Amino acid sequence: MSAPDSSQAATSPGAGGGPEVPVVTDDPYDDANLTDPYPLFERMREAGPAVWLERYGVTAFTRFDACRSILADHETFISGAGVGPRNTRHEPSWRPPGILDSDPPVHTGLRAAMGEVLAPRSVRALRAGFAVVAERLVDAVLEAGEIDAVGDLAEVFPIEAFGDAVGIPREGREENLLAHGAMNFSQFGPDDARSAHYFAAGEHTTGWVMENCRRENLTPGGLGAMLWERADAGDITGDEATRLVRALLSAGVDTTVLLLGNALRCLSANPEQWALLRENPRKVKFAIDETLRFDSPFQSFYRTTGRPAEVDGVALDDDTKVALFMGAANRDPRRWGEDAGAFRVDRDASGHLAFGIGIHQCVGQPVSRLEADVLLGELARRVARVEPTGEPQPYLHNTLRGWASVPVRLHPA
Repeated sequence: MSAPDSSQAATSPGAGGGPEVPVVTDDPYDDANLTDPYPLFERMREAGPAVWLERYGVTAFTRFDACRSILADHETFISGAGVGPRNTRHEPSWRPPGILDSDPPVHTGLRAAMGEVLAPRSVRALRAGFAVVAERLVDAVLEAGEIDAVGDLAEVFPIEAFGDAVGIPREGREENLLAHGAMNFSQFGPDDARSAHYFAAGEHTTGWVMENCRRENLTPGGLGAMLWERADAGDITGDEATRLVRALLSAGVDTTVLLLGNALRCLSANPEQWALLRENPRKVKFAIDETLRFDSPFQSFYRTTGRPAEVDGVALDDDTKVALFMGAANRDPRRWGEDAGAFRVDRDASGHLAFGIGIHQCVGQPVSRLEADVLLGELARRVARVEPTGEPQPYLHNTLRGWASVPVRLHPA
């Protein structure tokens, strides 16, 4: 791959006064860069405060402070025009907007309803049920010995544990949930052959997911039913309740599958870090944040300017798309130090951007964290060593970062 050619200077795409923006001819979404995005991210960060992605005609930000300031300013950098490269002010979205791609006042009511259901007391109450599933699952993988950390652990645990917590029917979860999430999150990236693949693979799931997010198909007392109670109270509509249950599944399943798979990949590749967890299981929470920083499940998404703006001297016109690469920002040495490219479970990685910040910070992150804490904690107590037994296979997606397979052998404590 060639380095960004800073001698090719694109005029700042905003209205006058800003510095020229270096052009990057590389494609962040090609197979090589999705397999290992970090060399390109480093060159993009060092090229300037922003770069112009020539292939996509968009200004991209990769440094931590710039990405954080954009995410924090929801009035200037809006989500309601879509969180992918398509500007839904001018091009219709393929589905009605949800909590991720709406702005106040619509977003305010949706987030309030979700926040009530995922209040700390409700989330804490899930631990006991998660622990039962984790103990049973670890029993099974220890008996097997040699496993795929993704297919046998990272995917199985959230689908069962969180699916039960939401209250959706068990039949059909494996066939539908992951394919549906991959399809949904494809809209966050470019409309190319890869996104078309995930849309084709997930098209059959839409009916199943939406039907099983309806009130009559949810277990009473589950998180999904609690969202429908907010509809009964008049806080949200019935259609919004259905879409929020779907969003809840994404927060507790898709994100968690990626987080767990990435954590197990990092810990198996760094045995000394696994040893630190064994010595001090309280470090599990640090390992979760470090995984989210080091290999962010969401590598990029987009915002749209709601008015003229300037970020680090880069001027942007109104109604302009900008790309944010959180995967790059979360390894920015300006924020994390010269060892930002190292995985360390004793690092204080709080403040990373993997879940966003501000009003669009992932409202379901406490659930994802709890799931990871329960399963990784159970493994840390009962597994002496996680030994790689084969080459991990990357999961290539325009927005998501994870692994399709991580072969390991678990050595019981």
